[in-house]
Amino acid sequence: MKELMWTTAARSAVVAALALAGVAQLHAASQAPAAAENGMVVSAQHLATKIGVDVLKRGGNAIDSAVAVGYALAVVYPAAGNLGGGGFMTVQLADGRKTFLDFREKAPLAATASMYLDKEGNVVKGLSTLGHLAVGVPGTVSGLELARQKYGTLQRAALIAPAIALAERGFALEQGDVDMLATATAAFKKDSATGAIFLNKGEPFAVGQKLVQKDLAKTLKAISQKGPDGFYRGPVGAAIVKSSQAGKGIITQADLDQYTTRELAPIECDYRGYRVISAPPPSSGGVVICEMLNILEGYPLKDLGFRSAEAVHYQIEAMRHAYMDRNSYLGDPDFVKNPLDRLLDKGYAEKIRAVIDPKKAGVSKELKPGVPPHEGSNTTHYSIVDQWGNAVSVTYTLNDWFGAKVTAAGTGVLLNNEMDDFTSKVGVPNLYGLVQGEANAIAPGKRPLSSMSPTIVTREGKPVFVVGTPGGSRIITAVLHTILNVVDYGMNVQEAVDAPRFHQQWLPDVTNVETFALGPDTRKILTDMGHNIGVPQPANHVAAIIVGAPSLGGKPVGKNRFYGANDPRRNTGLALGY
Repeated sequence: MKELMWTTAARSAVVAALALAGVAQLHAASQAPAAAENGMVVSAQHLATKIGVDVLKRGGNAIDSAVAVGYALAVVYPAAGNLGGGGFMTVQLADGRKTFLDFREKAPLAATASMYLDKEGNVVKGLSTLGHLAVGVPGTVSGLELARQKYGTLQRAALIAPAIALAERGFALEQGDVDMLATATAAFKKDSATGAIFLNKGEPFAVGQKLVQKDLAKTLKAISQKGPDGFYRGPVGAAIVKSSQAGKGIITQADLDQYTTRELAPIECDYRGYRVISAPPPSSGGVVICEMLNILEGYPLKDLGFRSAEAVHYQIEAMRHAYMDRNSYLGDPDFVKNPLDRLLDKGYAEKIRAVIDPKKAGVSKELKPGVPPHEGSNTTHYSIVDQWGNAVSVTYTLNDWFGAKVTAAGTGVLLNNEMDDFTSKVGVPNLYGLVQGEANAIAPGKRPLSSMSPTIVTREGKPVFVVGTPGGSRIITAVLHTILNVVDYGMNVQEAVDAPRFHQQWLPDVTNVETFALGPDTRKILTDMGHNIGVPQPANHVAAIIVGAPSLGGKPVGKNRFYGANDPRRNTGLALGY
């Protein structure tokens, strides 16, 4: 039986219909994508999206808009928007040039491979996730400023001014904002500098109340006036160092002084006539997405049917093999040699397909480096396209929601817990359950391996699809699903974002499945094949744009050229154009 495409908006109606009749196939309608003539911005917070659109209206390009959105999210989406974290930016310029900016956090110079282990060599719970010792050297300000300086057209002050105003005057909290803050109430109460900002007289904020961030406004003003020096040096830099020392962290002024953003070539691959442009190491995202697409290109997914047991089986197995490679081989390219030529080779994908049993689930513990065909060796996203054809895909993060749950006193800057993305100990899972290898071991100045996957898909050299999401290790599979949904299954951009997803990451050997992603018949077939089907994990928040029509190869609606989709899974975010 071909499975159904379920969406949040119509789940109850579909369930009722199924109860009444054994219908072979139903299509639940998504809300129509946001449509616009001149440009589109999709982010996880409505005020940040509006600021990005305003920049486009003022004649700024997609990079200008991305910088303004980045600074705004630091104010209005503090769970993941940040100055004290880091991230990645994938860019395709209107003239066809492609680039990738790596402003990922770095391990402090005093970091050691065993810094989170006790005397017996065991991982100390919470040491790499909470408090100042969990903090990597922030990269966001460096990254946004390099992007603006090299590829933007507007002045820094103009792009930061809206964020300063929101921080200084405050903004009224909506239900989604309050829900996000409520997830960390207990942690806020443990750190006075953080609680003073994100609690209202010691208690959680309520809908309609204003969140004012005076210290953050001062920090943003310093950046506006002095650029990266306003953050990494002077009073703000000194406050970050002082706060780290007071909290038994190891960040020094030397760490802040030596931070630089890297500009790298993106990862690229072809899938069914489309060109996929995504994140290179220290992200695993582009490599793993391309490896999975190379494997899946050998299967007729469209003919097998959306969410048929056979199609789902092949997708799970592609995920299983690619995540084994991710966790075993990849790391910071300044420290390890990433075997990209092999992992991205379509011949290698063919070897993997040859060992995938069409009738039986693979066993993760039997997949190892050195065993053929494998040789030995929480976050936010926004997508922007402008009227000239510049496309920007940005994922940046504090890692967990609200990072290390500590603020650099006097700055308003929430700090990341990105050190948890390193391998604290080979074989021991991190925050996202990833079991990683020696290539991602902690070293001074090294950047931890990431799953962030800001991605742009082109056809004949022009951007047609921009996508990304938060979600830790589930970022990669959410981006994969969205690409398959638009390329193989012909969904419009909102349907592709809405459709329920599943995730397999090699270890633990379980496939986490969202509610309504699989019908009971399909679930039974997969279980009988040996698949371990697990419960849903926390929701991603995909932000996607299709250029030209609501679906790839579809017809435009009126004069609109840009179609945006905000993920309904979290009660925040907005897709908006003009």
